[in-house]
Amino acid sequence: MKQRSFSLLGNVAIVNFHDEASKDEKKKFAKNLLKKNPNIKTVLEKSGRFKGRLRKQKTKFLAGVKTKEILYKENGCVFRFNIDETYFSSRLSNERKEIAEMIKKNDEVLVTFAGVGPFSIVIAKNSPAKKVYSNELNRKANEYGKENIIRNKLKEKIELVPGDFKKVAVNLKNKKKKYDVIVMPRPQLKDSFLREAFSLSKKGTRVYYYDFCKVEDANGKVKMIYETAKKCDRKIKIIKVKNAGEIAPYKVRVRIDFEVRN
Repeated sequence: MKQRSFSLLGNVAIVNFHDEASKDEKKKFAKNLLKKNPNIKTVLEKSGRFKGRLRKQKTKFLAGVKTKEILYKENGCVFRFNIDETYFSSRLSNERKEIAEMIKKNDEVLVTFAGVGPFSIVIAKNSPAKKVYSNELNRKANEYGKENIIRNKLKEKIELVPGDFKKVAVNLKNKKKKYDVIVMPRPQLKDSFLREAFSLSKKGTRVYYYDFCKVEDANGKVKMIYETAKKCDRKIKIIKVKNAGEIAPYKVRVRIDFEVRN
């Protein structure tokens, strides 16, 4: 039987099978996986891609302890979440660490599309940031985010600002709130949400913006940022363009670091 390699989140294995695999073959593979790997307690089948702005996916239970709850550790932090109800990518672990290392003393940081809080919590725990503000639309993700903040003893350093980022940005702008750093680990959406980010920026704000494109199209994303900045009457300087991981053949997640100059 052909199957793709499984991914591991905590003690839960998620397997992506080929279409021709039968139910019995999947069950057999799952049981063998448990037998050969004592640290794995649950085996799930990935049965759909991440969809929509809430970035939800579907999994099917195959073997072991029947649960969709994950307890995952990285960068000295621990996260609990439901794999079907919230988005979490372990592949971004190094990205989260790298961003945290670029945060300066007393920075006020806004993380958009924050999910259950991985970027927010890793930054708060591993950097000299003064305060981290964590924005997420998914209500269930915000519930887990709140729990994870408490779990990592960061209640004094992280503030949840839940809701649609467009509406949240208007409210924050009305309060004259500006940030030293804005981290934007966006899902694959048409809207860049850069206008909202610029409205919450001041001179010197550093933005870490994530997008998706073909390998050869990164320059097009840089051009789009310059054009949006011009429309918002802002000047920027591109600091770095980084390939932050392959998400499909010839398609990558790109991170564009830039600074607002006015």
